[in-house]
Amino acid sequence: MSTAPIVHIDLAAFWADPYPTLKKMRRETPIAFVPELNRTLLTRRDDIIKAEPDFAIFSSQQPEGLMVKLMGENLMRKDGEAHAVERKAIFPTVSPRTVRDHWTAQFKTSATEILDELGTSGDGDLFTGFATRLSGEALRSLTGLTALSWQDIDQASQAMIDGVSNYAGDPTVEARCRIATTRIDTAITAAIPNACANPGLDLLSIMLGADLPKPSIHANIKLAISGGQNEPRDVIAGIIWALLTHPDQLKLVLNGQITWLQVFEEFVRWLAPIGMSPRRVAQDSTLFGVDFKIGDDVFFMFGSANHDEDYFDNPEQFDITRNAGKHIAFGAGPHFCAGAWASKALIAGVALPMIFERLKNLRLTGDVRVGGWAFRGVLNLPCAWGQL
Repeated sequence: MSTAPIVHIDLAAFWADPYPTLKKMRRETPIAFVPELNRTLLTRRDDIIKAEPDFAIFSSQQPEGLMVKLMGENLMRKDGEAHAVERKAIFPTVSPRTVRDHWTAQFKTSATEILDELGTSGDGDLFTGFATRLSGEALRSLTGLTALSWQDIDQASQAMIDGVSNYAGDPTVEARCRIATTRIDTAITAAIPNACANPGLDLLSIMLGADLPKPSIHANIKLAISGGQNEPRDVIAGIIWALLTHPDQLKLVLNGQITWLQVFEEFVRWLAPIGMSPRRVAQDSTLFGVDFKIGDDVFFMFGSANHDEDYFDNPEQFDITRNAGKHIAFGAGPHFCAGAWASKALIAGVALPMIFERLKNLRLTGDVRVGGWAFRGVLNLPCAWGQL
């Protein structure tokens, strides 16, 4: 283990709200070894920005890590040329031009269908009824796995992110993850003949056309589902909740004084849907006054970096008028999220403007629960709309 100071945490309290603990760590022990996670945590933005691109020391390659063991070795678990090759292969699917010219129209079609079904007056849990469904429909198209339902996509995603963050080693969580990955593997295999005969711009078609090995294709589609479902799902639902509980800020957006993209950037800073990224130390080294040994496991705490007081005043406050441009919710180096453009288009370009335009008098009807630290977001969104 590293020579970083030891800090104990209450895992249940950390899941409920990690920010108070992370604030104390940034102030007192910005690099700390947490026995409950058996990991060394980096919590300050400057340290993470310096460490993340240095894959010679902080390697993404983790052959014994949970993600590789449960989902296969995807591009997030590769560095250098191996990572660049797979990233380049998927780029035609998620490039800004493809997102603008191809996917955005499909996102709008899906959002329109969902909002038509919700109607002009009603009530329900919009976490499931809008955010989860829209995110799942988008991923069905993006991955090419259109035979799966949006419910299938969401269930598989949740099982996989629970599995790869199962640092407590719960066998039930692992079993559920393995069932989900097997189901996705089966769906990929079944979809390959059609993708070869009728190639499109989806991930499956593009990776087949790039002649990536089948294990890489399977692993990267599972990666896209695991992160590409929960992140937009949680951000869509979370922003709706945040704006409904900050009506003065909602008014600024609806009046056109603040853009939906500004809202998006501040929200992912304030409540980062992906709170950390794991690395493994590849060589003995001393950085930031801490000695690291080969094999040490490290967490870059993105959620903490986005609350770093050296960069953000009053970071615990949701404030869409701030300049949130220095957040690292999508990463800070070569592994910057490849799906960032698609996410911004789906959320800021389609989901948010459409739901607030279509569902008049949108309001909360109950308490909203929030949880998680590796993956964090709202867990429900009880709302009503239409006549008061």
